[in-house]
Parts: sequence; structure tokens; C-alpha cells
Amino acid sequence: MSYLHEPTAEMIKDQKLYQEMGLNDEEFAMVESILGRLPNYTETGLFSVMWSEHCSYKNSKPVLRKFPTEGKRVLQGPGEGAGIVDIGDDQAVVFKIESHNHPSAIEPYQGAATGVGGIIRDVFSMGARPIALLNSLRFGELTSDRVKYLFEEVVAGIAGYGNCIGIPTVGGEVQFDAAYEGNPLVNAMCVGLIDHKDIQKGQANGIGNSVMYVGAKTGRDGIHGATFASEELNDASDEKRPAVQVGDPFMEKLLLEACLELVQCDALVGIQDMGAAGLTSSSSEMASKSGVGIEMNLDLVPQRETNMTPYEMMLSESQERMLIVVKKGREDEIEKIFDKWGLEAVTIGHVIEEKELRLLHNGEVVASAPVDALAEEAPVYNKPSAVPAYYEAFQAQNAYMPQMTDYKDTLLKLLAQPTIASKAWVFDQYDHMVRTSTVVSPGSDAAVVRIRGTRKALAMTTDCNSRYLYLDPEVGGKIAVAEAARNIVCSGAEPLAITDCLNFGNPEKPEIFWQLEKAVDGMSDACRTFSTPVIGGNVSLYNETNGGAVYPTPVVGMVGLVHDLEHVTTQDFKEAGDVIYMIGETKPEFGGSELQKLLEGSISGKAPELDLEKEARYQSQLLQAIQEGLVASAHDVAEGGMAVAIAESMMDAELGASVTLAGDEAATLFSESQSRFLVSVKPENVEQFESLVDATKIGVVLERPVLRIDTPEGNELVSATKEELETAWKGAIPCLLTSKV
Repeated sequence: MSYLHEPTAEMIKDQKLYQEMGLNDEEFAMVESILGRLPNYTETGLFSVMWSEHCSYKNSKPVLRKFPTEGKRVLQGPGEGAGIVDIGDDQAVVFKIESHNHPSAIEPYQGAATGVGGIIRDVFSMGARPIALLNSLRFGELTSDRVKYLFEEVVAGIAGYGNCIGIPTVGGEVQFDAAYEGNPLVNAMCVGLIDHKDIQKGQANGIGNSVMYVGAKTGRDGIHGATFASEELNDASDEKRPAVQVGDPFMEKLLLEACLELVQCDALVGIQDMGAAGLTSSSSEMASKSGVGIEMNLDLVPQRETNMTPYEMMLSESQERMLIVVKKGREDEIEKIFDKWGLEAVTIGHVIEEKELRLLHNGEVVASAPVDALAEEAPVYNKPSAVPAYYEAFQAQNAYMPQMTDYKDTLLKLLAQPTIASKAWVFDQYDHMVRTSTVVSPGSDAAVVRIRGTRKALAMTTDCNSRYLYLDPEVGGKIAVAEAARNIVCSGAEPLAITDCLNFGNPEKPEIFWQLEKAVDGMSDACRTFSTPVIGGNVSLYNETNGGAVYPTPVVGMVGLVHDLEHVTTQDFKEAGDVIYMIGETKPEFGGSELQKLLEGSISGKAPELDLEKEARYQSQLLQAIQEGLVASAHDVAEGGMAVAIAESMMDAELGASVTLAGDEAATLFSESQSRFLVSVKPENVEQFESLVDATKIGVVLERPVLRIDTPEGNELVSATKEELETAWKGAIPCLLTSKV
């Protein structure tokens, strides 16, 4: 919003202008009570952004407390820029995932690009060097011009920022469904490495210490971005395009290197990214965590536009900026570091004893508010929860059983579904080899990046099947964590911890809040079972357009530790003659499946069952077999079922497979039963493998690039050449993007 002259405190109250900023009547009354007077325009802005869902988690905090956040390896859990997990040898991995959904819906290139930039800053603000990027994307069906535009621009934005800054984008996922037609989801994840001694926190200790602003100048872009991300989209949302920030990856690269040099300087007290809510959040949060206050002179803030008001400077979400606290008298040392990298480092304030955020402008105090009230004591709501009618109807339905006669044709159509099809069109735009540490590139179950100077590596993935969550949020939440862990184990790594991005609709609707509650219940159970605590993340609510919510989509970002590079495993078959095994049990489960969506155009019924203890046992057995060198390839069975998994395992090798599957034909081919793996083993390792793993021998890798799937009686279910499979799988997304609607 823009006014020629800022409204008076009386106007803000009488005309309820605070509602435009995102505060409701009760919250404005709370602000008035906290201050003991009416807030002025700038103060109203401070509270409105800090009390938005995006910054305060006021609707989700009671639910987030359910997550397990501690573990023997956890060095830093939720509450800082990113979580940190010990990986031995006085090293740690730092990672986090966050959303940039609303900005990407309005301005997809910059929305996606600045989402990448923001998550990178969260990681290097902890003192870590970012080593890898991942993403998790959701779009509507690739049949409309708008969805194609959003898809193309989001991918271009991710590539443009990541490639320029020189951090490899090594993995991720893309799914398509009509539920995301009006509201795409763009979640970005960053993984970094750090030595224990270099760990930093966003703190403002030491009365009198200097508060310094470093990085790019402040502009008017991104003002009220946090509030914008805390409301539903509608037909008028395009008018809020100025709320989308503009990023500069070259500036970010300089800032990254300067900050990594800065953390080696003992003059540094604390550091925090100016992310959502910009100067407001960074200053008030750092002060609140340290039990102090901060006074800033806004006349000293570097500005790239003229006549900026205190309100604009405090709420701007201009990119590539950090706030740091340094020991008084050592500011020159900091300035020299940033000057070396061609960046500004300006002292704009100092730490004060009074626990308030005090802002000066033109020689006057223009705002003063308690830092705890802004940061830690935002209102928390226990929203009403109600079971949706659709869920009860789905639970009462008989199990869906698909009808088909041509299994080969069905397999080819499944391989051509955009959610299953090759994402090479996406990841070919990403530089995934920069820094030359990438061991496993995009396209396998998990990406793997080596830890230089060691025999160790990190495996990483993002996962979430939101269709299962729509049918049953609790079961779907368990599956999201379990699938991430399956992908990590298939790569030869021990799962360590997760970061999550909880993408849901409007929490003020009881049915949506129920989805959130149940999803977190399921995720929490799974995290406890796999000993993968939640070390941080992001909540993105209000993902609705004109009243229609996205599927509940709690994206799981998981990182695992490869103890020795010899353990690294990929999904593609390796040699003719290798024996193919299936781990796990297949049931006729099609609710929410890709096959149901293909045949019916919609999903319904019950999600697949998941036994967490059984899942954990299979994962443990498989990981041990991999670590003992007994497994040639491993691939989790996910969307599309076993037939798709077998076909995918042929794509990167000039080999084929002959497989025999027993049981109901449709189920053995296309069911999406959980806790299943497709594994190949060298003949000489078969006996030892079978002694370790509960697995069923189902076939053999062929020298000829053909796929043949038969019943035990010798009846042919599928016979296809690799060329046929590859044409369907690789050509789908490029074809859809170039086709005329």
C-alpha cells in the first residue's frame, strides 16, 4: 500500500487500516495494550509482519510442537537459520527447506530465484558453506498456457540463480495435479558443510556492541512479502506484484564469501539473514533471543531509492542482505572484510539494555516496541479442527480395483504421465556438476555429494506424495517421511534428519487445520521410528486460490550420511546376469495411485497402508546389505508401482529385464503398496544377500534392452523394448510443453 502522507495513529484505528496490513481487531487491541498507546504507522507495520503466519507461526505453533527435534547427532534444531547435524570428524551438515509459493504464483522467475537465494543465506548465516541445492515443485496439469508458463519460468528462475552463484542443483521432485492449478508450490532446499568451531547463531549479545548492515542496498521491493504469504490468493493478487523481490545471484556470491570469511573473525557476535520481514525480523529476533534490545538509526541504512520512509525500510525484503552484531570498537575489521568483496558494511545501531526495538529517523524516535512482543510473544491460536466429509466418504468406499486389458499400453501411458516421466527437461537446465563434488546427479532416488578430503558423502532428497495425504493425512504424512528414508537408503546412506515445508490451505478452515494436525502426527511417528528428528523447516499456509486449496503437501527434505564412497548405490541395473529381487509385500492398493488418476481422472478411496516397524526393518536390512557390498542397484517402488520401477531401472543402462510376478496381475504391476524396493544382486552375492534381507527373487537382468514381465504360469503381461519405454518416458514433458492447447 502507498500513501502520500502516512496515516495518523487515530486514522489507523478509526479506519481499521491495520486490517490491510494483516492484523485483525483483537490483534490490534493487543498491540495497543502492549504499547500502552495507539501504534503509529511504522509500529503497526512492525507488528503486522512479525505476527503474520509466515513469521510467527501463530496458527501452526501448537502443531509444530509435536515434532521430535532432538537426537544424538543434532547440534542445532529449530529456531535458527538452519538445522545442524553432526557427521563426525568435527564436521556437520547444515540444511533447511523453505517455500516461495505466493511470490512464484505472481512472478514465477523472480519468485523462484529469490526463494533459492533466501535458503542459501539461511545456510551460510550459520557459518556453513553451501554445497548443494534441491527443490520440490508442484504445478497444475501441463495442458494450459498459464501452467506451462509458470513451470518454465520457475525452472528458469531456479536455474538462473543457482547456476550463477555456483552451487550445484543436484536433486528434487516435480509433480503435476489440477489441485495446484491456481497455486503452484515452489520449495527450495540448501545443504551446507561446516566445522563445529565455525557454527554461528542469530544473537545480539553484549550491551553496546554494534549492529551492522551488510550486503545490498535496501529498496522498495518485497514490502509486506511476509503478510502477502499469509493470505489466500485471489483474482486481485496480481496487483501485489511489487511484493515480489528481485534477486542478484552475483551479489549473493560476494556476500556468501564475505560472510564465510567473517565467521573466522572473533569480532563477530551474531549473524542473521534479512529474510521475511527484512530488518524487522532480523533485528527483533536477534535481540529477543539474547534478552536485550536494539536501537537503529534508519538514516544510516544503505538505500537504493530516495525518500524511503521508516516503514518502507523496516518492511522491505530486498535480497542479499544480512544483519550482524560485532564487538564494539572492532567495526573497522568488519568493514575491511566486506570492502575486500566490494560490499557495504555500515554500522546502523547498537545493542541496548532495554528489551525494545527503538528506531530513529531524522533525529526522532519513530518507533519503539518490545522485542519479545514482536518476536517471541506473538499471539498463538488453537484453531478448531474438523474431519472433512470427503475423508469420511473415502474411508467408507470399497477398495478401488482398476479395469484394463492391455498392460503394456497402460505401462507406456504411466511412463508418459508428467509426474512419473523423466524430469531431464528440468534438471538439464541446472548445473549439477559445479564444484565437482557431485557423485550421483539428478535422476536417481537421491543425489549424493562427496565430502572432500574424506571417504564420506551426503545423500539428499525431497519427497511427498500429496495425493496420499489428501486421502489420509496421517498415513500420507508417514509415507512422505518413509519414502524419503527409502530414497536415502537406496543411495547407500544412513538417514540422519529431516527438514520440512508444510504447504497447506487456509488454517482458519477447520477441515484444513485437521489436515495439518493429522499430517504432522503421521510425520512425527515416522521420524521417531527412523530416528530422523526434524531440525527445522517452514510452514506455508493459505495456499488457496479463490477458495480452492492445494492438496496437503508437507514436503520432506532428508539428508543421509554415506559412511564410505564404496557404498554409493544407484537405481540403474549394472550387468546382465544380475539377479533381481523385490523387498516387501504387494497388495491391491490403488487409492491415490497414478493408475487411478490415469484411468479415472481423479483420486478417491484409502491411501496405501504403512507399517512403520516393517518399513524400518526392510530399510535396515537393505542398508546393511549395501554397506557389505552385496547390492548392485537399488530403487524404491513408488508412483506407478513395480512395472514403472523396473522400467526406470533400465533407462540409464543398455540392459533389459526378465521378471516373473505372482498374484493379482494389475496389483503386481501397478499397485503402489509401500515399503517395497527393487534390488539387483550379482550372482556370486546371492546367498549372502538372501541371508541378510527378506527378499523375493523375481527375475534377472538381460543383455538385450527389452522388458518382459510374465506370470508364474508363463503368461505374458508386458513385452516392450527399451526404446518404446524410453520414448514414452523421456518425450512426455517436452511434448506437452510444445503442444498447442
